[in-house]
Amino acid sequence: MKKKILASLAALTLGGMLTNVPVMAQNAKVAYLVGITGPIAGLAPTMVQSMKFAAEQVNTQGGIGKGGKIDYSVYDSGCNPQLATDAATKAVNINGAIGMVGPSCSGEVIAVANSVTVPAGVLLITSSGTSPKISTLDDKDLVFRTVPSDDYQGRALARTLKAHGTDKVAMTYLNNDYGLGLAEAFSDEFKKLGGTITASRAHEDKKPSYRSDLAELAKGGADTLVIFAYGNSSGLTIVRQAMENGFFKNFIGADGMRDESVIKALGDENLKNYLVSAPVGATGAGFEKFSKEFKAAGGDPNGTFAATSYDASFLMALAIEKAGGDKAKLSKALREVGSGQGEAILPGEWAKAKQLIAEGKPLHYLGASGDLHFDEHGDVAGNYALYKVSGNAFVEVEKIK
Repeated sequence: MKKKILASLAALTLGGMLTNVPVMAQNAKVAYLVGITGPIAGLAPTMVQSMKFAAEQVNTQGGIGKGGKIDYSVYDSGCNPQLATDAATKAVNINGAIGMVGPSCSGEVIAVANSVTVPAGVLLITSSGTSPKISTLDDKDLVFRTVPSDDYQGRALARTLKAHGTDKVAMTYLNNDYGLGLAEAFSDEFKKLGGTITASRAHEDKKPSYRSDLAELAKGGADTLVIFAYGNSSGLTIVRQAMENGFFKNFIGADGMRDESVIKALGDENLKNYLVSAPVGATGAGFEKFSKEFKAAGGDPNGTFAATSYDASFLMALAIEKAGGDKAKLSKALREVGSGQGEAILPGEWAKAKQLIAEGKPLHYLGASGDLHFDEHGDVAGNYALYKVSGNAFVEVEKIK
């Protein structure tokens, strides 16, 4: 009788121990934090669609481990640090997410990393948080991004404007991590190239009027206004009021201004001199495969952050598979699949990746947004394009290096 009791206790103990070991037949919980409401709400649908698309490709090609799935949940981060922190707390501390794709905006990424994911040891991959400040976080190697830092974009945009013969601009930027990062990079590069910034002003979001700011900006005599803001919020108001009062003739923005809300509100006939830059999928096998398959699923592969959002979701799955579902090993696993070593894996090639991992062979993810190599800060280099308005959409004018 005593032996039976001891055997039963041993079985219970062993069973309890096994439940604490990553079991690859179990689903892996991943949180998608996206600004469904707020200033980038117009960009969110494509971002969410591409994240889900990657997860469904994984789940229909064998899933995670032996029978597990990517169990994803979408949370609204609102492009607001407090809302994002609340959503992340629920996702990680209550619902048990072991990985996070997002949040969308830079201030959110910084707040969520500092308050939630880094303390909890959770891997975070943002597809649209672009502030240079993200690179300097004390993140324990847990914060990565598939979109390049705004230090690259701001400088690339400055070089492009100079190459097109623009020598004098005024500049306004949203007073947050996103706007400030772009403004600093653009200003530094533009001035190095001999350009003149006649006036520069930070602005707060959601003000009913920016006319006094615009009047001051216009005093320097520049006919081009560079706006680092969001097209569904302050950016739209600024462009509208600048046009109504004749303050500027040309308008230049970055990815936050590539929002179809601007076209819907102002009409394409009024936006002939409106140009924006944005990250773009790299030409090549990775983007071509993603583009074909995402289009077939009803998505827009050229949508802002579509390619980077897909890559963040697919990379998260690769890291989970390689780490055996062990949260503590996800960062190391992510670096291994993004190291440039091993056999190339294209978007959607989950079954092939799964087999290579099972065989213990190295693989290298060649993504929709390019050949993703993470540096020591978890950053990647990127590709950009300049866009103009044509009809009810943005169309590419040229690639930006």
